[in-house]
Amino acid sequence: MTRMLLRGNEAIAEAAIRSGLKCYFCYPITPQGELVEYMARELPKRGGVFLQAESEVAAINMVYGAAAAGVRTMTSSSSPGISLKQEGISYLAGARLPAVIVNMMRGGPGLGNIAPAQGDYFQATKGGGHGDYHLIVLAPSTVPEAAQLVMLAFELSDRYRVPAMILADGMLGQMMEPVELPPPVDPKGIPQRPWAVTGAKGRPPNVILSFDLEPQRLKEMNLVLQETYREIERNEVRWEEMATDDAQILIVAYGTMGRIAKTVVRRARKEGIRAGLLRPITLWPFPYEPIRRLSERVPTVLTVELSAGQMWEDVRLAVEGRAKTPFYGELGGVVPTPKEILSEVKRHATG
Repeated sequence: MTRMLLRGNEAIAEAAIRSGLKCYFCYPITPQGELVEYMARELPKRGGVFLQAESEVAAINMVYGAAAAGVRTMTSSSSPGISLKQEGISYLAGARLPAVIVNMMRGGPGLGNIAPAQGDYFQATKGGGHGDYHLIVLAPSTVPEAAQLVMLAFELSDRYRVPAMILADGMLGQMMEPVELPPPVDPKGIPQRPWAVTGAKGRPPNVILSFDLEPQRLKEMNLVLQETYREIERNEVRWEEMATDDAQILIVAYGTMGRIAKTVVRRARKEGIRAGLLRPITLWPFPYEPIRRLSERVPTVLTVELSAGQMWEDVRLAVEGRAKTPFYGELGGVVPTPKEILSEVKRHATG
């Protein structure tokens, strides 16, 4: 293990390199600039390719090419930049190509600002591009967890041939924490890609595309994808619970807000309020079943997020009317304090 003091952006970059990343393509945007800088400095020294593309559209299509050639590849951006990559992300999903995409969310809509926000939840979890597809979406709440989830993202993306996204925000990207990183992965441990476009000497050629003018064949391709998504939903749901055994009010929050909510739970408990927390780690697949289970005995499920209530829709689907489902959110890059959230907890805990 290597112990390093890193910003969130730097930890993500270092973890990706240690995961066997070979090609990183980007177009710079705040608040993930340090990730780009780290990659530019470190990846070429360690046997990889760094390329700053002429646009976000170019960068995501370079990811498509590198993934088709069978190497671990990645891009990163922030909210407006991810919007520009959506067509290419849909192409990756349709062609069943593994890749990792990092979104350090910022305030929106439009150009917005460079403050942390969570308004890209729909875009990430409901398919921001066209067609019936999903990304594996992982939401870290600390810098060490960000590094761990990047390595997991490469692993899951390879296993299922589905693009994976790290959905974080500008606050996590800028904060510094000590991180313990494992040694670089052994290249022999990275799964082989017999489907990749690596030259056809001695074997039939591979063809990778997401285009088929014959509706029945395209339907069959979609059914293969849908079965893969069902398998991911069965096997890869991840979440964290805190103080849920006797909770009378359950907070559901992810990422930066999940981190702040832990402080809220501790303060609420000191004041005699039996608060608990469920923090989704996979936003897709979403932890519907754990929330459903807890809502059978917890009378109030409070969703807290830096948006107008995007994850709140999934929470309400999970609860299905078993409990009250109030919402507290902030917009435009405003981050609430634990005191402000605790006031909301008190209001709903007392009816």
